Amino acid sequence: MKKIVGLVVLLALIVAWQYPQDNDQWKNKITPSLLLKLENGATADFLIIMKEQADVSKSRFIHNKEKKGTFVYQKLKQQAEISQRNILTFLATRHAPAKSFFIVNALYSKGDLELVRSIALREDVKTIEANPWMQHEIPSQDHETNNQRLGVEWGIEKIGADQVWNMGYTGQGVIVAGADTGVEWEHEAIIQHYNGWSESGVDHNYSWHDAVHEMSPLNSDTLNPCGFNSLVPCDDHNHGTHTVGTMTGDDGLGNQIGVAPGAKWIACRNMERGWGSPANYIECFEWFLAPTDLNGENADPSRSPHVINNSWSCPPEEGCDPSNFSAMEMTVNNIKAAGVVVVVSAGNEGSSCGSIQNPPAIFEPSFTIGAFRSNDTIANFSSRGLISADESMRMKPNVAAPGVGVRSCIRGGDYASWNGTSMAVPHVAGMVALMISANPALAGEVDIIEDIIEATAIPMVAEQECDGVAGDAVPNPVYGYGRINALAAVEQALLFTAVEAPLEVEPLLVYPNPFTDHLELTLDHLTEPVVLNIFSSAGKLVFSKSFEQQSFLYESISMENLPKGMYFYLLEGENIQQTGKLVKVD
Repeated sequence: MKKIVGLVVLLALIVAWQYPQDNDQWKNKITPSLLLKLENGATADFLIIMKEQADVSKSRFIHNKEKKGTFVYQKLKQQAEISQRNILTFLATRHAPAKSFFIVNALYSKGDLELVRSIALREDVKTIEANPWMQHEIPSQDHETNNQRLGVEWGIEKIGADQVWNMGYTGQGVIVAGADTGVEWEHEAIIQHYNGWSESGVDHNYSWHDAVHEMSPLNSDTLNPCGFNSLVPCDDHNHGTHTVGTMTGDDGLGNQIGVAPGAKWIACRNMERGWGSPANYIECFEWFLAPTDLNGENADPSRSPHVINNSWSCPPEEGCDPSNFSAMEMTVNNIKAAGVVVVVSAGNEGSSCGSIQNPPAIFEPSFTIGAFRSNDTIANFSSRGLISADESMRMKPNVAAPGVGVRSCIRGGDYASWNGTSMAVPHVAGMVALMISANPALAGEVDIIEDIIEATAIPMVAEQECDGVAGDAVPNPVYGYGRINALAAVEQALLFTAVEAPLEVEPLLVYPNPFTDHLELTLDHLTEPVVLNIFSSAGKLVFSKSFEQQSFLYESISMENLPKGMYFYLLEGENIQQTGKLVKVD
């Protein structure tokens, strides 16, 4: 009898250790919108965010895109494989569906309140987030399908991309990516720019992935023109084809719609006719981090794109709120750490202040784009900052690009002019391709690429003041740092040189930022001599000082005589190179 009692006590202790929260505290792990749905008796799909997340921060020391991407991929993959073993077994015993992600240590599943409760009680689970389906913001369309116009589109001329072509840089050697509604890959304007196409044939492996596996529950019918899990690039909407055209389109007959016609494109469908969910978006980001063959196998991070064009958002009315931002924000952070520029649309909810409200535009690692007209005025629909959704009050958008009357390709071999920040984003993605084609050493240097784009943007003044930030400030919440300038960005990109074998040191801390009259600098473990240079946005050297090897560096710099504006610092030694931007305010 004592043995039986002892065994019961032991089993109770094991259960208590594995599921220590056997009260309502488990509800704190579940996002409110998901919990409400489950408590009303429904089943729902959801994302399980694991407690242990891989640390990929050391990728900043790697100045080689392929090595950087491989490092991040291996760290993320290893963390997911180790920490998900037990929960995958757990879900299998309950006959619950499970899809594992590694770009963020998370799983997709579906079930009722009892299943979610049992998951929330686990110590290895951090949160359980809703996986709402939401509708992509449909761009407004000009009332015509235009097959007649030939030549260079106005937006390309406005940003000076055609002048960059005259320098011999068209995006050659660069891979751009579209995360969207898919692509009609055989359209005359983009077929020869598809990474899977060659004169000898077509191979869709590593160039296409379909993350749409089922009908959106928000669609009222049962048919999708592309079907699901398509093994061939297909667009069930038009939007994805239009954005890819703005990045790379050129039919070779003078119809020049793309910013970087020398680049190659790959794509992932993450929306079902404009409806998508966080799980769809995460799956595409994960595939871009390490593209696979059509069977979803043989992942290869060396094939990842240099830049991803994103034009989706997740609004609160569709279930996204600060309680479930974490999975998507970690995803964007990790793909950026792998050396990929993530360009996103600010949204079309303008023109009031604080109208950039939704992921991924609100995130710090996202490069957020507003839209302007051909006369340089900001589009009325272009959303603007500051960001209040996560209480960060960070400045967005980063820059603005052409987004009104943008003509590009659509399905059926046609062309159409559309309006939206979705149309502005591919101008910037294409410009990134031009910069890297001009200087391949920039590949993987995401912060430097973004800094150059901001520094070379043409400052634009707005009459609107937002949260105390004047419209004539640079940056401001309407245009960001201004309208993009491809020619100036490429000229600046040509000046960049990379250090191939960086030494692992703690990053230079520069504070406060923004600053007024003084800057404070600290750096631990300085193991070799370095030079610190600070430049104005025009490239003028305003401060320079050399530092010898030392265990701890501290420096206070007077900046009283400098005008307000944007500056850049460069810390450089034989094996060290760190850079960043600074903003001086009144």
